[in-house]
Amino acid sequence: MALSKKRKRELTRLKGQASDLWDDQKDVIDRANRVIREASRHAGHYAREEVSPRVRETFDDRVRPAVASGVSATRNIASATRERIADDVVPAVSAALGSALALLEVAKDPHVREALKRVAAGGSSAASRVGISKPKPSSGPGRYILIGIGVVAFAGIAYAAWQTLRADDDLWIDDEELSEQSGEIQPS
Repeated sequence: MALSKKRKRELTRLKGQASDLWDDQKDVIDRANRVIREASRHAGHYAREEVSPRVRETFDDRVRPAVASGVSATRNIASATRERIADDVVPAVSAALGSALALLEVAKDPHVREALKRVAAGGSSAASRVGISKPKPSSGPGRYILIGIGVVAFAGIAYAAWQTLRADDDLWIDDEELSEQSGEIQPS
């Protein structure tokens, strides 16, 4: 396909215009980049000189004291809880375990075993001697020992839980104590 001279001139003129437009676009983009760099530099200066001090001042005046008081309150609660566990829960659980172990040791004693055998062998009722009723099969001492251990363990755990979970005024920190510690006067 051959183009006419007129079309060739129009294409040449359009190429020139497109080239001029492209050069103009490059100039606009370069100017926009310079403006953006300058604005970025000014924004950095503004942030360092105006925004950063205000943020730092707000943090020092509002956030840091709130965090410090929260941390000290948390430490007080944690130490009170630690003392409560060490003073109440651990001794109660160890006492329950000690009672259970003592019960096991008593069950191992040959005199106790012999007494339990005598009670089991000769403990039939008058009705069974006459033949009116059949004696109940005895389950042995192990059942009662296990029941005793379970009762002692349950009682120990229930006591430890009760001591731990009961409401106690020592665990709470009054606002007046906090204000006295920090030296501030707070309205009540």
